[in-house]
Amino acid sequence: MAKKNKLMKFDDMEGYKNVFQYAFEQLQSDGFPLRGKWHTDYFHNDNPIVIELGCGKGEYTVGLAQRYPEKNFIGFDIKGARMWTGATQAIEQNLENVAFVRTRIELITHFFAPGEVSEIWITFADPQMKKVNKRLTCTMFMQRYLQILKPHGIVQLKSDSNFLFTYTEEMAKANRLPILASTRNLYATDASANASQEDGFRPDWEALRNIQTAYERQWLARGIDIKYLVVEPQLREKWVEPDVEIELDSYRSYGRDQNSSLEKHV
Repeated sequence: MAKKNKLMKFDDMEGYKNVFQYAFEQLQSDGFPLRGKWHTDYFHNDNPIVIELGCGKGEYTVGLAQRYPEKNFIGFDIKGARMWTGATQAIEQNLENVAFVRTRIELITHFFAPGEVSEIWITFADPQMKKVNKRLTCTMFMQRYLQILKPHGIVQLKSDSNFLFTYTEEMAKANRLPILASTRNLYATDASANASQEDGFRPDWEALRNIQTAYERQWLARGIDIKYLVVEPQLREKWVEPDVEIELDSYRSYGRDQNSSLEKHV
């Protein structure tokens, strides 16, 4: 039954106008038709484009679109059966500022022209504790993000993982990237007051707490603090991975390895 349900979702999305499914081979041969044309040919406005990487069921993409109708939102994920939930909800609610792309995140530069994206969200991504280049905040991905972000575009990380939060913070410091906001406990009563933040950038603390993914609700139920970090990627002649020891996350869930030892990143 589960398999049939998944196939039915794939069939549904084939007819969804807000879902685009592109494999690498197709991108190589034909390219993506909306690259550089998202504003004119899909959203039909000049509003800022915000993307969510690893959007899962699309709770954050849809939640942000509901809260910010003056912005456009695009969720990316490789898991189509999950994406169906958000895509269906967006259609049912007539949200015209929402789209979804089913593809590998490594291919992100194929979908946008330089400067076409204003913000990137990374919500509850697998921390990839053993594979640096698979972390969505590693230097390799930051360089790719720079190819599509506007000047002063930002990357916002919301995560249960102390490992990924610390790694991203250390990566930013090692490459002298501005950290615009940072807190290790988003739901602490004084989080907004005590969180470090740069002048000129003010997170929407209410939205950060009220828009939740299924993963986030499960982490909170388990008593795990939610972390939040905002980084501004900038051009660098040489990128370096942080040479620090970071304690690995000690809990096991969703395919993540349980390991409480230390790992050194070179």
